[in-house]
Amino acid sequence: MLAEFTGLSALEELAARVKCAEFPVVDHWTDVGEWFREWAARPELRKELRAYIDGLTPQQATWVIAHSRETTTHFAWCLRDEEDEPFTFWLHEYKPLTDWRAGYADSVHNHRYHFCTTILSGAYLHERFDARLGVGGRTVINTELTNRTQCTEGTTGTLLAHEFHRIPRAADGTMTFLVKSRAVTPWSLSYDPDTGLSHRHVPVEDRLEDLTNHL
Repeated sequence: MLAEFTGLSALEELAARVKCAEFPVVDHWTDVGEWFREWAARPELRKELRAYIDGLTPQQATWVIAHSRETTTHFAWCLRDEEDEPFTFWLHEYKPLTDWRAGYADSVHNHRYHFCTTILSGAYLHERFDARLGVGGRTVINTELTNRTQCTEGTTGTLLAHEFHRIPRAADGTMTFLVKSRAVTPWSLSYDPDTGLSHRHVPVEDRLEDLTNHL
């Protein structure tokens, strides 16, 4: 991390680095990945994040709760989401494998945004896929596994919005930190290799016009 950002808290340091970029970060996310890898290597990162959460005021804690959500495989805690910033910060707390439910999170899928992640504790199996898309990129025709890696504590990675992946299992106690870009596509796709079924996912906040048209 560049010297001018030292002395800041862990989250403020990363936020300052991304905000001070001399180019649109969403168009140069691999550069963000390089900064993130350096930032995530700090030896006390997990301790610093714990201190940040411990230091939340009641109002800040209420905000975090209101902006967080549960998925079929993990709890996604939103730590930062400022409207004028081209990124958000998240902490993912994976459920015990016995509590996972089949769904988007453990399917072969992509995202509407780019992201970088680091494993704070635990481990997971990460798979990457090539995907053949249908007309207009609205469906997945088929996928091919290209890489399977057992990722452990301290592992960092970057995934772009057009790339497909899956986490089929995670060790109990696994937690990750992520920095996500703003959405770069209007939807994401998921695919079940066993059934060949593809789904297109449009966030509910973008469906208000559809709702009124359907009334």
